[in-house]
Formats: sequence, C-alpha cells, structure tokens
Amino acid sequence: MTSIAKPQIPLLPLERNQLGLTIRDYAGSMSTLCAGCGHDSVTAAIQEALWGLSIPPYQVAKLSGIGCSSKTPQYFDSEAVGFNSVHGRMAAVASGAAAANRDLVVVGVSGDGDSLSIGLGNLAHAIRRNVRMLYVIANNGVYGLTKGQFSASADIGSRSRKGEPNLMPPVDPMLLGLSLGATFLARGFSGDKAQLVPILRAGLSHGGFALVDVISPCVQFNDHEGSTKSFRYVREHELQDIDADIIPVRGQIHSEQTPGSVTEVELHDGSRVLFRAVPEGYDPRDRVRVGSYLVESARRGEIATGLLYLDETTPDMHQLSATTQDRLWDLPFERLCPGSTELARFQARLR
Repeated sequence: MTSIAKPQIPLLPLERNQLGLTIRDYAGSMSTLCAGCGHDSVTAAIQEALWGLSIPPYQVAKLSGIGCSSKTPQYFDSEAVGFNSVHGRMAAVASGAAAANRDLVVVGVSGDGDSLSIGLGNLAHAIRRNVRMLYVIANNGVYGLTKGQFSASADIGSRSRKGEPNLMPPVDPMLLGLSLGATFLARGFSGDKAQLVPILRAGLSHGGFALVDVISPCVQFNDHEGSTKSFRYVREHELQDIDADIIPVRGQIHSEQTPGSVTEVELHDGSRVLFRAVPEGYDPRDRVRVGSYLVESARRGEIATGLLYLDETTPDMHQLSATTQDRLWDLPFERLCPGSTELARFQARLR
C-alpha cells in the first residue's frame, strides 16, 4: 500500500526549535499501518526527538529493512534521505551510509523479525563496529506482515493465533548488545512518550551505536483462539466465501511509568505485561551489574525499561578505522583510486 501526503491543515502557531522549524516540518506521509499500531507512536516519538534536538531534516538518513516497522521511515521527516533495504540488511546499508558521510544523522528503524532473525548477523557487526547511528527495534514479537508467526523475541508461553504456545526462549537485544560490547542500550514502551522521547534524544546524541528496543503492541494480538474478533471467527460467521483479513480498529495503548515501580499494561487481547523503569541511582555504566539486573527482571516476568547501559569511552567506527574527515563523494578520483603502485605497496605490507 502506498502512503499518501498529509493534508496541510491550518493550525494554531506551533512552538519552533532553534532552527525556526515546527514539529510539522519533521512529518512524513500518512501512515497506512493498522489503527492502534504501536509503531505509529514510535514514529511520533522519533519525529519529536529530531525536532527537539534541532537536527536539520535534510541531514538525516533514515533506513529500514522489511516488515511493518520498516514502513515507518516513510511517516517522518519527508526532507530526509531514505532507503528501504532488503530483509535483514538495514544495519549493513546504514553502516555504508555512515562510512560514506560522517556528517549524516543516521536513523534506522527495524523490527524484531528483521533484526533478530534474518538480520541478526548484520546487527551484531554494526554493534561491534560501533557505527554512529540510532537503531530502533519496534518489537512486538510477531511477523505482522505475514499473519503473526512468532519472531525471535516472542516470550516462552506466548500463543499464536491458532493457540499454539511458543516453546523457544527469546533473543533479548539488550543482553545481546551487552555481550557484543554495545555502547548504548535502552528499552522503552511505545505507549510511554514521556520516557521514550528522552531515550531517543539521548540515542541521537550518542557518539556510537545506540540500540533502542521499543516494546510496541500489535493489534493482531487480539487474534487468538476463542476471541469473537479473531480472523477465524469472522470468516466462519460472516465471511465464509471471502478470503479477507479483518483487523479491528483499536486505540493506541498509553501508559506512563514511574522510576523503580512496576507498571502493568493490558494489551489488545487482554493479556498483560509488566514494565519496571530503572530505579533512581541505577548505574548504567557497570556492564556486569546491568546484565544481572536484566536477567533478574526477566525472572520476575518484568521488562526493564530506560537507559540500561552507556559507554562513552569506546571509539566509533571512524575513529577505529582512521577514516578521512571528508565525505567520500568529495574526494578526487586520485585519492579514491591511487593506482597499481600504491596497491602493490599496500600488499607488500601484508606479506
């Protein structure tokens, strides 16, 4: 489905940032995602974070892979350079964009399937290289575009729309990032804008790879055995001769968290998740303790949110590789292709 342009409706005067721009200047096309999808809240939070930091819209490079979440770059910052890559390869494409132009503000939006299954290898190496970018995983535990199969982040005991339980342990991107030496790890909830926007602003300001895992409920979670609003029930009782999927209109889920306390959020299907924002005094710079905190939270059935880990000392990809300060397309051909003599000299050093 193709996105359509947002209508320019006259509004009351909006607040302007340091560039003199309003938040509408960071808008994109109209969303074609299901009504109530948490991904639209993620989009709005990214838009507000870019606006709040007064980042020039044309300086942003927004990238994605394949999946519901990977449609979201179309819905913010229409003046940015955008690229929709193939399934699971967004991290590699983003690494190339960041390598070619260190002045870009690279924003990647992916899903749990796109990042933690087919794209896991690409994500792992982007973390290792410490590519300077904001990498957002809109995490709902399912493949929404292909009828809700379990993704790699689905919790044990989660049931598919056919009622089958997931038996495999999930891949936790936060624990994965810790094991790979990530320098910025945070988790938020799409319905808690008050927490998510500052997290995204911090990620955009970080001097390396900022991985943000956002729990983003899917309206298809209401499609379970026994529900009168499931696809199967509708087919059997009303649409027996029509091969069509009905996704009920849902309101977006909103809930604010208090540091250190447990917040219970009811999803569209009536199930509940427990969020615990990190407490006051939490030290995000102690990698070992952060890992222990995440494991203990998971054992209690809680999802830890907030800025979970931060390392501001590790050099980024450009520093590690001693790359040129110039953008690659500004370099003359003689520097990009120094000739066979220089190649022979380089090869001699490897012998």
